[in-house]
Amino acid sequence: MTTPNTPTARLLHHQVDGPLAAPPLILGPSLGTTLSVWDAQIPALARGHRVVRWDLPGHGGTPAALFPADGDVAELGRQVLRLADALGIERFAYAGISLGGAVGTWLALHHPDRITSLALVCSSARFGEPAAWRARAALVRTQGIGPVADTAAARWFTADFADSPAARAALAGLRHVDPLAYAALCDALAAHDLRGALAHITAPTLVVAGRDDPATPVAHARELADTIPATTLVELPGASHLAPIERPAPVTSALLSHFAAATATDDASRRGAGLAVRRTVLGDAHVDRAIARTTPFTAVFQDFITRYAWGEVWTRPGLDHRTRRCLTLTALVARGHHEELAMHLRAALVSGDLTPEDVQEVLLQAAVYCGVPAANAAFAAADRVIAEISQTAEEK
Repeated sequence: MTTPNTPTARLLHHQVDGPLAAPPLILGPSLGTTLSVWDAQIPALARGHRVVRWDLPGHGGTPAALFPADGDVAELGRQVLRLADALGIERFAYAGISLGGAVGTWLALHHPDRITSLALVCSSARFGEPAAWRARAALVRTQGIGPVADTAAARWFTADFADSPAARAALAGLRHVDPLAYAALCDALAAHDLRGALAHITAPTLVVAGRDDPATPVAHARELADTIPATTLVELPGASHLAPIERPAPVTSALLSHFAAATATDDASRRGAGLAVRRTVLGDAHVDRAIARTTPFTAVFQDFITRYAWGEVWTRPGLDHRTRRCLTLTALVARGHHEELAMHLRAALVSGDLTPEDVQEVLLQAAVYCGVPAANAAFAAADRVIAEISQTAEEK
C-alpha cells in the first residue's frame, strides 16, 4: 500500500508504504535528494513495515519555508516527531542517509523513548570542518544550486556508477532543490557535532558505510560504531555517499536484517521477518517457487526454515548478509551440497552482494580448509552459474 500525504503547511511532505498495522519505520533522506533516494529499498522494507519517507524542506514536496534560516538538525528532528504524531506513530524504527542520519542520531539521543532501532547510512556525528559548509552555503546563496549540482557526482557516486540512469536521475533532482533552503541546511550541518554524546544512545544501531565515500569517509562510520553501544558496522566496497542508490541490494539486506532482529519477538513476527529476509537473500522468484511447491507434508519444514533459519539466524545483527553468504558457501562446499551451493551462488551474484571475484576468493579459502576435491566441484558449479547469469544478461 502506498499513501502520499495530504498537503499541509505544518508537516514534512511524506509518503507511506506498507501495511498500516505493521511496525513503523521512518526513513530520512540526504541533503540534495528527495524521498525517492529510498526507492530501491521500499519493496522489501514495506513487506514487513509501515514505511514513512519524508522530504527535507525545499526538497521534493516540502516547502522551503518549513525550515528557518537559522534552523538546525534539532529542528528537523522536531519536525519528524510532529510527522510521527500526525500519523499516530508513538514508537518507530528510523534509518537516515547522511543528514537524514544526523536527524536520527539526534532523535535517539533526545527522544530515546520514541526510537526502537536506528540505522545510520553514510552519516557522521560531525560532517567535516564547519567552514567548508558555510562556504558552500554562501556559494549557493550567491550563485544558486548550479555549481553544487555540477560537482555532486564526485561526492555522491563512484566514477564507474556516476553515468548510470539511477545516478543521473538523482543528480537531475538536485537541480530542483530550493537554493535558500539548501544553504540553510548547509549551515545546520556546519553546526552539527554530536561526537561527545554518542555513548548515550541506547537504541540498537546499524552503521552502513561506503568504502569509497568522500563525503562521510569510513573513518566517520567507525567512530559511530566504536562509540555507540550495541552497534553493527557494515562497510560496502564499491559504494560512495549515496549507497542506497549505488549498492541497493546490500543496503537493503543490512537494513532488513537489523530491523527484523529488533521486531522478531514471537513466532509470528519471526516468520514475517524471516520471509522478508529470505526473499532478499534468495530472490522473489525462488521463494515463490518454494512456496508453490509446498505440500501439507513439507509445510512444517518450510515454516521451520522461514521462522528459524531466516527469522532468527539470518536476522541476527552480529554479521551482515554478505558475510553470512560467504560462510554459507563455505559450509555447502565442505558438505558437498552442490544443488544448494549453486542456488546460493546464483542468489549472491544476482543480488550484487558478491562478485565473481569474491566467490573466487571464498572457494580458494575453502580449497585450503575443506579440501581440493570439494573446491574443484565448487569451482565447476560456480563457473556454470556465472556463465548462466552472463548469458541471461546478454539475452536481455
